[in-house]
Order: sequence, then C-alpha cells, then structure tokens
Amino acid sequence: MTSRLNPYLGFRDDARQALEFYRSVFGGDLRLGTFAEMGAVQDPADADKIMHGQLETTRGYVLMASDTPSSMSRSDTNNISMSLSGDGADADDLRGYFAALSDAGTVLEPLTQAPWGDEFGMVTDRFGITWLVNITVAPPTPHQATPHQPTPEQPEA
Repeated sequence: MTSRLNPYLGFRDDARQALEFYRSVFGGDLRLGTFAEMGAVQDPADADKIMHGQLETTRGYVLMASDTPSSMSRSDTNNISMSLSGDGADADDLRGYFAALSDAGTVLEPLTQAPWGDEFGMVTDRFGITWLVNITVAPPTPHQATPHQPTPEQPEA
C-alpha cells in the first residue's frame, strides 16, 4: 500500500454539512459514519454526529473530517490552511473551486496575479476553513515564439 498524507478536519457539530459542501465543490465519493453506526456513543447527543467522514474525488483529493464528541474539548483556533494548486491545465477547475468555496465565505485575497507571477487567492469558507489557491503561470520556454518571432522550424522570410 502506498503511504498518503491527508488533511483531517475537526468540527464540533457540522462535519456532515461541511463534507457535503466540499462534495458539492469538488465532486467525488463521500462516506460518512456516525458515532452510533460505529458503536462509539458515550453521550446520546453525539449519536448522529460524524465519527469519521471521507471525501475522495476523481482528481485524487482526499479530505477527512469528524465531529469532536461533547466529552472532548475542542479549540476553535484555526492554525492550518488548505492549499489547492495546479498549473494552467487545471486553471478553470481551480477558479471554479475558489468561486464555490467563496459562496457564503469570506474572500481574504481575490484570485489575481501575485507578486511571484502566479494567480493566487485566499478564502475562508462558510465553515471557517481557510483555502489558498495558486495557479502556476508557466514562463514561456525558449522554443515558444511570439507572433512576431520566427520559430526554429520556420525561418524568417
């Protein structure tokens, strides 16, 4: 089996809603298991909360999340961000993800050209998760000709 590193997000009561929202953004297969379904109910109020949820997309993204049971403390300090990045071939998808994550969220930085030349933006979604989106803009290679320059295969007339 290949090792993987995946984000695992913790929520107090809205892991189901968050994962369903992320499925609406990224598509894919969503599996949810409640504390009751997994036989791990300590507080009856937690029975229908998500003990483990996992979204796997056709692009290979895997996002996991759960609700923190009421018996456990949970800090609302958000010291992590999710990063989505790709190149020009992924640009339309990445722009679409940014727009969908922005719905009922807060755009911290609009998706525009960054000082390093790429397209970059930041958004905090409706569940308080911050997303960084970067679209790499490839510099022209020496073999790419502008309309006024001849290519090596096509000498100047």
